[in-house]
Amino acid sequence: MKELKFALFGAGFWAPYQLSGWLELPGVTCAAVCGANLQEAQALAHRFPVSAQDGQDILAGRRGSGKFPAAYADPEALIREIKPHFIDIVTNVETHRPLVELAARHGIPVICQKPMAPTLADAVAMLGTCKRAGVPLFIHENWRWQTAIRALKEHLDRGAIGTPFRARIDMISGFPVFINQPFFKDLEQFLLTDLGTHILDVARFLFGEPETLYCQTQQVHKDIKGEDVATVMLRMKNGASVICEMAYAENYLEREHFPQTFIFIEGSAGSLELGPDFWIRETTVEGTLSRRYPPHHYAWADPAYDLVHSSIVSCHENILAALRGEGEAETTGEDNLRTLQMVFGAYDSERLGQVIQVA
Repeated sequence: MKELKFALFGAGFWAPYQLSGWLELPGVTCAAVCGANLQEAQALAHRFPVSAQDGQDILAGRRGSGKFPAAYADPEALIREIKPHFIDIVTNVETHRPLVELAARHGIPVICQKPMAPTLADAVAMLGTCKRAGVPLFIHENWRWQTAIRALKEHLDRGAIGTPFRARIDMISGFPVFINQPFFKDLEQFLLTDLGTHILDVARFLFGEPETLYCQTQQVHKDIKGEDVATVMLRMKNGASVICEMAYAENYLEREHFPQTFIFIEGSAGSLELGPDFWIRETTVEGTLSRRYPPHHYAWADPAYDLVHSSIVSCHENILAALRGEGEAETTGEDNLRTLQMVFGAYDSERLGQVIQVA
């Protein structure tokens, strides 16, 4: 298996976990880290070795090879000197388009964090640039890769509950997200672009494409610029109604399950439920079958984000297979554009106070 070397663009909050996820996979090496602040890039690079085996050595307290990724502040210089096989972009959303287009100009496959772009026009432009350059663009949309959500999809596809006609997807949390990521407070568009991108993608993953949507938002925190509560009702092309409820209101909940997503699906022959602690219950005329689907635990994961960090590895694995020509990636730029259309359609619906036709 050919070893693929990549460059990580970004040295902020999510970058260490993104890099740790790559170290779990064989045949891939981080050759360089690039950050706008060179000192931050150097600090991140010197925390991580260039191979998965070295990573295991460090976690076990053994000495690895001593080789670490190079650090850069200039992405052009990195590309020129390192010549990576692909680039993984883990930076603020406003930098996504210029960095993706830089990779495309150099003919380098590129992975971009969600949300793909700050506007639909930017996303369309990014896709056009990559298509003209013959460069694949992948979006690191990891939420659908959570163990329990994948298992729920398998239950749904087996057809035991018949045809789904209504569902509710809930991600409502009192977790203080603004402590770890204070920049969220300054976003004019917050919850739908951050969490909504994940949850609306899950709706597509489970039920296909939407036909219409209607959205209402609220702002509970008074010291932020954007919305921290949103409700989106979707009418899917298969006729199902799906309600997506999201909140980072930081209000008091009896039990905090951050960052678990709860899902309830009604079908013509039964129901499916993904509940707390990763339990899935399938109920039909024959009774209820229950099984727990916990995520894999990684030593490097932040306990508060363990579930999400586990799904990073699964998303990486799917994209890496596509980069090797061994399969199709689920979360391509083309696919994620349809999720972004829902996100920005939700903002249009809130602004206009009406149901929006989804392109």
